[in-house]
Amino acid sequence: MNLEKIRNAKTKIIGKKIEYFKEIESTHIYGRKIAEDKESDGKVLLAEVQTGGIGTKGRSWYTGYGKNIAMTIILHPKCKIDELDNLTVEIAEKIKEAIYELYVYKLEIKKPNDLIFNGKKICGILTELHSQGEKIKYLLISLGFNVNEDEFSEETKDIATSLKKETGKEFSREEIICKIVEKLEEIDSIF
Repeated sequence: MNLEKIRNAKTKIIGKKIEYFKEIESTHIYGRKIAEDKESDGKVLLAEVQTGGIGTKGRSWYTGYGKNIAMTIILHPKCKIDELDNLTVEIAEKIKEAIYELYVYKLEIKKPNDLIFNGKKICGILTELHSQGEKIKYLLISLGFNVNEDEFSEETKDIATSLKKETGKEFSREEIICKIVEKLEEIDSIF
């Protein structure tokens, strides 16, 4: 993965610091361990493969090696907690916009945290907020996006898909990551 391309995204905060893993249990779980450090603000954690990727409700999230996007973004918002009420849906909207702007593909949002392409799940979003009283300590935004995956398990083949599976084309993960982080910086409440 070309990390320099991601660092050069048109962003002010997100992605200027990147921690990259060939393999990790979960970028989200690792993010929890380092998120309280103020220096981690805007840091993107990227993995080629996760051995214990997590989705919502404790479900597992599969990441095929070198084919998909498994990332966690660490932020330290200055806003009040109630300003983040619809954050996961806002993130889904921004991912939907990113894919449309790049490729003119229309994803649908299955509220609150899934993106659907041609009736199948292509992306899951996991947000986690840690606070002390009204003060936000940190926010984790984790994404699992199926980009070039072409192998799906028996239990997911009818409900999951990827850009490659739907179009027959290979896509640049870096290009998608750059566009997503650029769109996420448009969400005023988290900055």
